[in-house]
Amino acid sequence: MNNSSLLDKAGDVRDGEGFDLDVLKQYLQPVLGGDIGDMVVKQFPGGHSNLTYLLSCGSEQWVLRRPPFGSTVKSAHDMSREFKILSALDNIFPYGPVPIHFCDDHSIIGCDFYLMTYIEGLVIRREYPANLHLSPDQIRQQLFNFFDVLSELHSVDLVEAGLDTFGKPVGYVQRQIDGWCRRWEDAVTPDTVNCDITIKWLYDNMPKESGKASVIHNDYKMDNVIFSLEDPLKVIGVLDWEMSTVGDPLMDLGCTLGYWTQISDPDFFRESRTMPSDIEGAPTRSEIITRFQQQTGLAVDNFPFYFCFGLFRLAVIGQQIYYRYYHGLTKDQRFAGFIKKSFVLQQMCELIISGKIEN
Repeated sequence: MNNSSLLDKAGDVRDGEGFDLDVLKQYLQPVLGGDIGDMVVKQFPGGHSNLTYLLSCGSEQWVLRRPPFGSTVKSAHDMSREFKILSALDNIFPYGPVPIHFCDDHSIIGCDFYLMTYIEGLVIRREYPANLHLSPDQIRQQLFNFFDVLSELHSVDLVEAGLDTFGKPVGYVQRQIDGWCRRWEDAVTPDTVNCDITIKWLYDNMPKESGKASVIHNDYKMDNVIFSLEDPLKVIGVLDWEMSTVGDPLMDLGCTLGYWTQISDPDFFRESRTMPSDIEGAPTRSEIITRFQQQTGLAVDNFPFYFCFGLFRLAVIGQQIYYRYYHGLTKDQRFAGFIKKSFVLQQMCELIISGKIEN
């Protein structure tokens, strides 16, 4: 199948998000070798956090990752952490880009950054590409494959990967609730929605630990996954590892399901979706949970909590992004609408709390 027109393409670098290419080339010359004098830089679309650039020189291509401009949440944009976990997963989890080089010299582009291999393929964002032409059955299989890769990640042997001392899995659920509630408070602006009901409910309904520690991605969603151009049902890459750690895999599942709209959801939630999971053929959250349990052997006994946590976490991230825009720390006009996104997510949290939302 020739789907070259569906290739996820980089475009022009956005205003205010460039860097001195000559300085970068001089630094990368001994790293990459060869003649890189004709290197060209483009920027991938999408993404509201770490920034991703495509470096091209002849037939050679690499990807550069750096933190966003104007961010005040350094722990969420730790390039060394992202580089370390990709290095550990290399040859164990076959979907991560291969890390090439990490740089902490801020004289090069003004921040930490790292290089990795470029995985060419299809990235599905808010809408399915009109010319992809998948049947409902194919969409269903594609999205089950998407979740199966998450289950594979949760099944990685921590000792084999050298990640058994990475992160702090004990007490992970409590720390996540504490941390995201604190981040919410730190990102509040005068026009912020009130999340007191959700915060109290999350504390009151916090489950015990699942008992399993896994590598978790912490932002596993469709536009962080690359599908094969030859076989669009097949996942060939997983991107954006900036928040990955070792922790409770059920919390990771909740993070993904926070993005998951389905046909039975309220219109206000479906209208704000960031990926096309409410399309004919797509599995429901209930079906996803059943398959996840089969693939991992883990029981998901408290789904409303994990789903509500996933939504609240996204509300916090949206508020953090809006905070940067509100205070003039970024000029990206896309960020202006994130205040509405936080309100929508909070509405969904309250519907879950009241028992009015289906799995």
